[in-house]
Amino acid sequence: MELAGARANSMKALVMMGSDSDLEIMRECIATLEAFGVPHKVVVASAHRSLHRVISTVREAEEQGVSVIIAAAGGAAHLAGVVAGMTVIPVIGVPCGNSPLFGVDALYSTVQMPPGIPVACVGVNASKNAALLAIEILAQIDPVLHSALVDYRTGLAKEVEVKHERVVKALHN
Repeated sequence: MELAGARANSMKALVMMGSDSDLEIMRECIATLEAFGVPHKVVVASAHRSLHRVISTVREAEEQGVSVIIAAAGGAAHLAGVVAGMTVIPVIGVPCGNSPLFGVDALYSTVQMPPGIPVACVGVNASKNAALLAIEILAQIDPVLHSALVDYRTGLAKEVEVKHERVVKALHN
């Protein structure tokens, strides 16, 4: 497994997509992992059309010490659940809204897991949040990532203050 990122011998993430049609949604996830320097691999594997590829990919992830898996799929969206049923590595599901039901079907398929097989689930198309949740998980034992997340959150708060000042100024003009 070739990993991208600065710390290729430490924490790792696996990004799985059920189809290449999920790539546009997942670009923000991948870019966020890269921005934080998280080593990762991206794989297309379908829970329905290429189950053997899913199985071998998850086994390889376990053997190579992957710490978190992000699984994105639309439609019936069984990828995250199938992956979670095969491993104790934390799985974050990204329901993709590229289906006739605009992702509601994918959301329900991802979030409604049976007791004992949890899948963390972000909002429809919320791949950046999936990456940030993965980074939060990895940051629990990686002080560099922890510090980067604190800085990121500080930046978000500063953006809100700028927006607040802009609104206040607009109201007083």
